[in-house]
Amino acid sequence: MDLTTPAAPASIDVSQSIAHTRGYWVTVFSRLRRDKTTIFFGSVLLLIVLMAIFAPFIAPADPFKANIARRLKEIGFPGHPLGTDQTGRDMLSRLIYGGRLSLFMGVTPVVGALAIGGLLGVLAGYIGGKLNMAIMRTMDIFYAFPSVLLAIAISGALGGGINNAILSLTVVFIPPIARVAESVTTQVRSLDYVEAARASGASSLRIVRVHVLANVLGAIFVYATSLISVSIILASGLSFLGLGTKPPQPEWGLMLNELRQAIYVNPYVAALPGVMIFMTSLSFNLLSDGLRSAMDLKT
Repeated sequence: MDLTTPAAPASIDVSQSIAHTRGYWVTVFSRLRRDKTTIFFGSVLLLIVLMAIFAPFIAPADPFKANIARRLKEIGFPGHPLGTDQTGRDMLSRLIYGGRLSLFMGVTPVVGALAIGGLLGVLAGYIGGKLNMAIMRTMDIFYAFPSVLLAIAISGALGGGINNAILSLTVVFIPPIARVAESVTTQVRSLDYVEAARASGASSLRIVRVHVLANVLGAIFVYATSLISVSIILASGLSFLGLGTKPPQPEWGLMLNELRQAIYVNPYVAALPGVMIFMTSLSFNLLSDGLRSAMDLKT
């Protein structure tokens, strides 16, 4: 018997799978371009990110320079378009610089959880059996706790600080990402082209890398994007409670904490960090919804 004969159908299946994948993503991007809501909030998010990146060139003043004589000035005060905080520091500059830490503390835990939870979920979904049971039951233990309480408990046990806050949020987001990755991988591993690749003698590593990941990373990535909005809120909450960023660093959650007494004197200025948190979280959330809708070609 010629052992090379099964390889021909497998190669055809691979080329067809690649062509199908390319056509799928072209359709996804085409649908995204027609979604005005996603484009608008994606543009808002891009603007916030660019402001954070180029903060030294955009900020009109030193975000750390205090001036007690100009404390809690109203919005539109000469030289301070968005007023000043409780120590007279320029609010616009601190909001721009604050985006750096807030975005970093919001995105980094999700990226770390995506790498760890995605790997665990794909392994559990593809291999199955006892490994699936061990990984997923461990994830269920962490998943059983409310995310806010778990983040506060871990960060409180480790002590305050940016690194410990990021670590605690990473632990919080690993279980949900792992569950999504396991669910999607379990569906993909039984599809025809995966069975054809397995029958052709392809190694498990190659099957996962070429066939499985290409079809599960999109769904996992979209879900992880939706978690960034939650991560930004939780990171701001930890800083508000004193378990994240420490003064005098500008960070939106910490700024809310510092201005909470000023709400009775100048409520509009005190609310500005909350507005930034709301707008950034909303933009990430709606961008994720737009990506999910664009990737669901059945709708």
